[in-house]
Amino acid sequence: MNSESTSSQTSKVSFSMDDFAKALEQHDYEFQKGQVVRGKVYRYESDGAYIDIGGKSLAYVPFQEVSLQTTGDLAELLPLQGEMDFLIVREQDAEGQITLSRRQLEIKRVWDELVEIQDDNKSLQVRVSGVNKGGVTVDWQGLRGFVPRSHLSQRNDLESLVGHSLTVTILEADRDRDKLVLSQRQASRAESFSQLELGQLVEGSVVSIKPFGVFIDFGGSTGLLHIKQVSQNFIQDLSKMFEMGQPIKAMIVNLDEGQGRISLSTRVLENYPGEMVEKMAEVMASAEARSERARTKVLQQ
Repeated sequence: MNSESTSSQTSKVSFSMDDFAKALEQHDYEFQKGQVVRGKVYRYESDGAYIDIGGKSLAYVPFQEVSLQTTGDLAELLPLQGEMDFLIVREQDAEGQITLSRRQLEIKRVWDELVEIQDDNKSLQVRVSGVNKGGVTVDWQGLRGFVPRSHLSQRNDLESLVGHSLTVTILEADRDRDKLVLSQRQASRAESFSQLELGQLVEGSVVSIKPFGVFIDFGGSTGLLHIKQVSQNFIQDLSKMFEMGQPIKAMIVNLDEGQGRISLSTRVLENYPGEMVEKMAEVMASAEARSERARTKVLQQ
């Protein structure tokens, strides 16, 4: 091999290595998709903002990735020279630019908070944003949720709910499917149960009479006075003892929040078997005094 040929090959190799080195310099390998980086807002564009994350070139946040909030001024959401965290959603393109997102970080934070709320069986406040045939759509911290019609306290004229706040609990929170299903009725029931306790005397009215028992409405809750809990004596026909709308006092003897069941008893208020059948008015008139004695028995069961 002559010296001219050797010189030519060396030149080619040298050029190739230089080109490779330059390519390395142009690429920020320390920044990868999915990485959270700290950056400073550098300047605004009509459809986003440039962020200095310490790379060889400025990174970019498109407007739709600025925040979960659908409204708001860019200068308020991303204050100029402000420092904050961003998520890399696309590694640098042919022009060496990295694409960032604040919105994706907010989504993760909101879902993490929802999971914690669900684990703690807590309720949350949401704002009704729209209506469809199945129920209403709601907004919580920029995340969209759904309340089925069957889980609304008000099932008619759903349009009137738009713009109003609802107290709800979580039925389903699926981060992977971006699915959030909520219940207002369950939240109302949980709130009602939080104010009830075993041995508590409640006062309400008869709203339904069935062969197996009487349903009593009190303070927005409904409890069952089972036929066996009316009196210590056997009762053949409840319709002969009670009528719709009749006022009644009874004691809570069982609470099942999971099933939404409240069991009531007037049997525990009797001084002797059959007193509810023979002298119901007297039992009701002195129910408060009788309940003090009966509460101890209920709590000991």
